[in-house]
Amino acid sequence: MEHGDDAAREWADRFASTPERDASFRTLSGEPIRPLYTAADLPEPREEQPAVGHPGAYPFTRGVYPSMYRGRLWTMRQFAGFGTAEETNERFRYLIDHGQTGLSTAFDMPSLMGHDSDHPRSEGEVGREGVAVDTLDDMETLFAGIDLGSVTVSMTINAPAAIMLAFYVVAAERNGVPADRLGGTIQTDILKEYIAQKEWCFPIDPAMRLVGDMIEWCSTEMPRWHPVSISGYHIREAGSTAAQELAFTLKDGLTYVEQAVARGLDVDDFAPRLSFFFNAQIDFFEEIAKYRAARRIWARELKETFGAKDPRSWLMRFHTQTAGVSLTAQQPLNNIIRTAIEALAGVLGGTQSLHTNSYDEALALPTEDAVRIALRTQQIIAHESGVTNTIDPLGGSYFVEALTDEMERQAYAYFSKIDELGGMVEAVKRNYPQREIADAAFRLQCEIDDGERVVVGVNKHTEGDDAATEIHRIDPALERKQIDRLQGVRGRRDSAMVEAALATIRELAAREDANLMPALLDAARAHATEGEIVESLQTVFGRYTEAPVF
Repeated sequence: MEHGDDAAREWADRFASTPERDASFRTLSGEPIRPLYTAADLPEPREEQPAVGHPGAYPFTRGVYPSMYRGRLWTMRQFAGFGTAEETNERFRYLIDHGQTGLSTAFDMPSLMGHDSDHPRSEGEVGREGVAVDTLDDMETLFAGIDLGSVTVSMTINAPAAIMLAFYVVAAERNGVPADRLGGTIQTDILKEYIAQKEWCFPIDPAMRLVGDMIEWCSTEMPRWHPVSISGYHIREAGSTAAQELAFTLKDGLTYVEQAVARGLDVDDFAPRLSFFFNAQIDFFEEIAKYRAARRIWARELKETFGAKDPRSWLMRFHTQTAGVSLTAQQPLNNIIRTAIEALAGVLGGTQSLHTNSYDEALALPTEDAVRIALRTQQIIAHESGVTNTIDPLGGSYFVEALTDEMERQAYAYFSKIDELGGMVEAVKRNYPQREIADAAFRLQCEIDDGERVVVGVNKHTEGDDAATEIHRIDPALERKQIDRLQGVRGRRDSAMVEAALATIRELAAREDANLMPALLDAARAHATEGEIVESLQTVFGRYTEAPVF
């Protein structure tokens, strides 16, 4: 440590540090924060990895591209979906007209769980939390009038992702756009479902097989498509710490890589098309450090552990969404400020695309006015704030670099524990990440309830205007409309062709060496419904029942 650093640390210890005061300065994850950081806190450089390095150079701590936002802004990809395909198509067009540069699709709960809209368990949920998509007809309507060859599309769906991708591919081909021209992402991160989001159709092992089938098929047929978006977002929304989000997400991703390599795929044939999806929580610097550590760990593991030779395989490209769980129903206009801070963390952390939440989302699906403010938040950051004028403006910050190193250390500690349990699949079966997240969520809520953690408008500064906020309401008649539409498709299609397609799916599902994607595409062309395809697979794969965590 240089003499100046000694003096600075001595000053901080003398004037800015007492045990009582130090106890109150922590990250959102609970990590203590020192009163002052100096050059002595920077991570030690290694021969193959400089402490800071350069953007666009291994290990990509400072960003995956040399020019970052000076060369091209992130994609502004607002999440949208509600009601029927017609209503969501109108919202997509609205967003495009207001400057959105990518489409991101939210599906309703029945679609996420693999149920058709007329299934008994779908009652009251059709179109409530996203758009209802039961058939190829719905998918065509959803993107009617939108050139799928020129816009990138993200779809947030996991357990039935292979089925929804089949619908999308066939809808595009019927409009003259072949699969190899389609660009975008489908989430498909099934391990995250068992860990956090709890939307599943099949037991873990056959569900992992479907993920592998998609990766294998897309590696040859859809070169512009990202078949898996490994998602920490929902892990964080379930209550994890930043370090847990980082560790469990990366370990999920590394597990998908292991599975694909075990199938005989060359890592460089598919790894460049793996992408990630992270949360942007309210703890500004901790989030930035999390993204920097994530890039560094992924690059090292793909290069050193899996032997990837293509530099594109080392790149962690990720989408960011501001934290839904940070939004409050109390004083909802405060959420505009929260979202702006979180979005800025995503940008300064080097995200490739960004969704900003609307201020009214703690109450209902967002109104058009709220969506426009959320999009304008990104545009103001991009064009007015000046943060895009230089690449990685926080690189070299003593605090950010030290925090990045600490996040990396904690991630590898979790990796070691998971490996001791036999890997991520076995750890999930034994409820290890589920318990860790539940404990973290409980600790944080206790801190909020006890007033140790301040949430403005909730447990402090609660006085003020809590006037009623206009909220978006779903017309109950839309559920009946969607069911009528579904039953109309069933009445018009060739039933024999549907039965033949479903029989083929059952036959191939029983063969572990078969890739199911071609059969799913044929079922989509025959107008089989999502629920029919899921139920056919369940006759072979079975169903999943979660074991209690507590």
